[in-house]
Amino acid sequence: MESKKKLRVFVRCRDLGLSTRALTLAPDLTLRRLKLSFLPQSLLSQTLTLDSLYFCLNGKPLPDSSSLAAAGIPNSSALTLRLRLRGGGGDGGATGAESRDCYLNMYATKKPDKVDPNETRLSKWTTCALSAEPLVPPCVIDRLGNLFNKEPLVEALLHKKLPKEFSHIRGLKDMIPIHLTPIPSAADSETKFQCPITGQEFNGKYGFLVIRGCGHVLSVKALKEVESSTCLVCHKEFSNMDKIVINGSAEEVRALREMMEEERGRLKGRKEKKVGTCLSGTKHAINEKDGTLDDRKKDGGGKRFKAVDMMPAHATKEVYASIFTSSKKFDFQETFTCRSLPLGRN
Repeated sequence: MESKKKLRVFVRCRDLGLSTRALTLAPDLTLRRLKLSFLPQSLLSQTLTLDSLYFCLNGKPLPDSSSLAAAGIPNSSALTLRLRLRGGGGDGGATGAESRDCYLNMYATKKPDKVDPNETRLSKWTTCALSAEPLVPPCVIDRLGNLFNKEPLVEALLHKKLPKEFSHIRGLKDMIPIHLTPIPSAADSETKFQCPITGQEFNGKYGFLVIRGCGHVLSVKALKEVESSTCLVCHKEFSNMDKIVINGSAEEVRALREMMEEERGRLKGRKEKKVGTCLSGTKHAINEKDGTLDDRKKDGGGKRFKAVDMMPAHATKEVYASIFTSSKKFDFQETFTCRSLPLGRN
């Protein structure tokens, strides 16, 4: 009779990684004694105690002090031994000590949206750096390798609305017209241009250069494979100074800026020298002592040009001079009486 009263129970504990065991137990056995018999002694320590574990039947927690019969555990049922989570409600939730402001602040501050680096790269190579519109010929490039649609750039330059980052663009001389080679079958594609030699797409994955003299856009790979001092499209000669890197790195942009400033310095010095040469003619001269301009007419140093100096060999001096000026001189002197008469000079 006693064997019929015993219960067959399946005990499992997935939280501790223990395998399921089938046990035959007496109905008056308490759940606490069942834990002692089921758990190995090696698992029990200061951090893992009997109170940190509990039995549950079909998701319902069972007290340790109750027996199998009092807990209503039927025969051939499955008991699950779980870890008790520390917290205010034993479920790992809030303890009630947190302030409500922390939750409000957590949702009040909007986190910045993550920007896809591929989209940023593609937009830099397929849109205008000023208007953010798709690149449509005619297109230009500045001395630092930025791409623009020509029309919005010229309008911003005329109305003096260029951003500070493009302050190095001072006029049309700083805009270099470029020739982009379209992809024939790129109507619905985001990338619409390519290298005319290698066929590499103009999307930022490959390096591209602009030849300043002719404006053709070529890939770095094309210029490396075909070593030539002439353009591979129009065969116009160029030097290394004529190469402008498109959307280059920080070091490449720094090198282009230094080249631009050096070229502007040379051009400025050339203009100053030309102005000095023009002012050192017969009319004006530069005083070497104090750097002031002196008029040669004051000291009579300049020789005045006369037409008779270039007179032909068999020409009469008076006749030749009368062609250019009124060279005939009269001995007539006008008096007060002549002024009062209506026909005084006749």
